[in-house]
Amino acid sequence: MEPSSLAGHFLIAMPAMEDPNFKGTVTYLCEHNERGALGVVVNRATDLTMESLFEQIEIKVPDQALAQRRVRFGGPVSVEHGFVLHRSHGSWNSSIVVSDELSLTTSKDILEAVAEGNGPREWLLTLGYAGWGAGQLEEEIAANAWLTVHADADLLFATEPEALLDAAIAQLGIDRFALSSVAGHA
Repeated sequence: MEPSSLAGHFLIAMPAMEDPNFKGTVTYLCEHNERGALGVVVNRATDLTMESLFEQIEIKVPDQALAQRRVRFGGPVSVEHGFVLHRSHGSWNSSIVVSDELSLTTSKDILEAVAEGNGPREWLLTLGYAGWGAGQLEEEIAANAWLTVHADADLLFATEPEALLDAAIAQLGIDRFALSSVAGHA
C-alpha cells in the first residue's frame, strides 16, 4: 500500500451523489495508486442467493445458511464476474492483498473452498466492481462526492449491508442526517 493510498478505506457516497450506481453506497477500496482505483460496493445486497449463483457455476452448497446468503452488487464494471473480499490471505489462484487483514480474490477456487467449508471464515461476494482512472477518484473527493474513513474489517463482516452506511459514517463520529448535499471549501 502506497503512503497516499486509500486502499483499505471506505468511500462513503455523499448525499449529493447523483450517479445511481453509487447513491447511498459504501465502497471498500482495494487498490489505489497513480494508475487509478478499484473497489467493491459492500452495502448493496442483490436478490441473488449463493445457492443460485453456485448452481450457475456448478458448485454444490451443502450448508443451508450459506446457500441463503445474498450476493452483493459490487459496482457497475464486470457485473458478470465475482469478487470475494475476505480475511486471511490464503493461496488462491487470483488474489490481491489489500491490507494485513484483507484480500480480494476473483478465482473460482475460493468459492469451491467456501462451499466445502474450507474457505476463509469471513468473506463477502460481490458481482462487479467500481473503478476510477488516474486522478479521477481524487477529483471526485475534492468535489465533495465522497467521504473516506479507514475501513474496520469487523464492521465490514459483522454488519448487515443495509446498516453499513450508517455504521461507516458513525466511524467518523457524525450522523448521516448531519451531512449536507452542498459542497463547501474553505
